[in-house]
Amino acid sequence: MDYLWTPWRYRYVAEAKNVSGCVFCNAPAANQDEEWLIVHRAVKNYVILNRYPYTSGHVMIVPYTHTSDFSGLERDTAAEMMLLTQRVQAAIDDVYHPDGFNLGMNLGHAAGAGIADHLHMHLVPRWTGDTNFMTTVSETRLEPEDLSSTYTKLRKALAQ
Repeated sequence: MDYLWTPWRYRYVAEAKNVSGCVFCNAPAANQDEEWLIVHRAVKNYVILNRYPYTSGHVMIVPYTHTSDFSGLERDTAAEMMLLTQRVQAAIDDVYHPDGFNLGMNLGHAAGAGIADHLHMHLVPRWTGDTNFMTTVSETRLEPEDLSSTYTKLRKALAQ
C-alpha cells in the first residue's frame, strides 16, 4: 500500500487492525516513549502525539486508567487531565504560536471516537486558513512537520 496517497482514515484503520489490546494502554506500558510518541508523563495521565495529526502539535492527553466513562473518571485524574491540558496548550503556544486551538473529546463511536474504549482529550493547534483542499475534498492530510521533530520540540518545552 502506498501511504503517500492513501487517505488518512484508511491508513489509520488498516494499521489499527494490527494492534492487539488498547493502544492507549499499550503505549505507556511499552516504556518506549519516543517510539510511541509519548512527550510527557504525569501521575495519572500522559501526553502523546497523534500519529495522524490534523496539524503539527496535535496531541492527546490520556488517562492511564482504561475507561470510556468520563462522568465516572476519578476526580484526581480528571483534575490532572485539565491542568495538564493547560500546561500543554502553553507549551504548544510557545513552540508553534498558533492562532487558536480545538480542544475536546469524542465519547463513543456515534460521537466520532476512533478509539471509543479509552477516553482521551484532543488538543489541536489551529492557524487561520489551515484547512486546505486536500483535507476537505480527498480526506488526505498534509503534515508540514515530521512527527520526530514535533516530538523533540514538545518534549523539550514540557521538560522546562
